[in-house]
Amino acid sequence: MFPVINNISSSSSTPFPDIFFLAALSLHLLIKTPSSTRRCRLFLRNTTPVTSASMASRGSKPLHFPSPKSLSDWLKPRLPSDSLSAWGLSPGTKNLHNLWLELSQGETSLNDSSPPIRTVHVATIRILSPTNATEILIESHQELSDGSVRQRRRPLSEKMKPGEGIEEAARRAVREELGSLVPDNDESVRILPGSYWERVEERVSASYPGLPARYVLHSVDAWVDGLPHGEFSTEERGEYEDTEDVRVADRAVFVKKHYWKWVTADDSAV
Repeated sequence: MFPVINNISSSSSTPFPDIFFLAALSLHLLIKTPSSTRRCRLFLRNTTPVTSASMASRGSKPLHFPSPKSLSDWLKPRLPSDSLSAWGLSPGTKNLHNLWLELSQGETSLNDSSPPIRTVHVATIRILSPTNATEILIESHQELSDGSVRQRRRPLSEKMKPGEGIEEAARRAVREELGSLVPDNDESVRILPGSYWERVEERVSASYPGLPARYVLHSVDAWVDGLPHGEFSTEERGEYEDTEDVRVADRAVFVKKHYWKWVTADDSAV
C-alpha cells in the first residue's frame, strides 16, 4: 500500500515520493518471492466457492423448472428432434430426470438459447500413487443402474455444488466414490499445495446427446490414504440422496459401481 501524503501543494518544498523507486521495489519483491509461494497464492486465490450465479451464463439468471415435464417442454423446440428420445436409452447416457435433478440441486445451469448450453463446474482430483511418483489413479469405467457401462478413463471427478470451494468438493468426491476404502477423517485426503489449475472445455455432452456443454474444470493433485494397489472397484454412495423428490430420483440413471486402476500420468486423460 502506498503511504498517505498530507499537505501537498505546488509551493511545498517537500519532495514527492519517487514513484519509479516504489515500482522498482515492488518488482524486486515479486522476483525474489519463491515460485512455490506464488503458486500457493494462486491456488488459494482460486478456491472461491462456486455460486449459482457463476454457474449460469454471464448476465442471465439461472433457469428454474418446477418439474421434469416443464423442462422437457422447454427443451423440445430448442434441441434436434432426435436428441431427447436418445437420453437414457443409448448406452452410457442419462435421462431427462437426471438433468432436472442437476438443475434443481444447482449442479448445472442452462442458458436460454437454441440450443441451450449446459454449464457445469467439475472438481477433478488427480490422486497420486503413494508408492510410484509417476502414477495416478483413474476411473476406467462405470456400471450404471440400467445395466449399461460408461467408459471414463479419467481421474476422479464430481460436479461441484453451489457454495463449495475446490477443497471441500474434492473431499466430498472422495467420500462418495471411494468412501468404502478411505478412513473417515479429513486427514485421509491431503491436497498438494500449489497444484490447483482451471480450464474450460466446450463440447457436446456425452450424458445428454445433442446438448452442448461448457465444463469448467477445477483440478487439484492429492494423496488419499487406504487405497489398494492394482485394479479395484467401489460402489457409489451419496448420489441423489439429498433430493426431496424421491419419485424423480427413482427414475434417474445413476452410477452403481466405479472401476479404478493406476496408470502413468502420461497415459491419463487429464
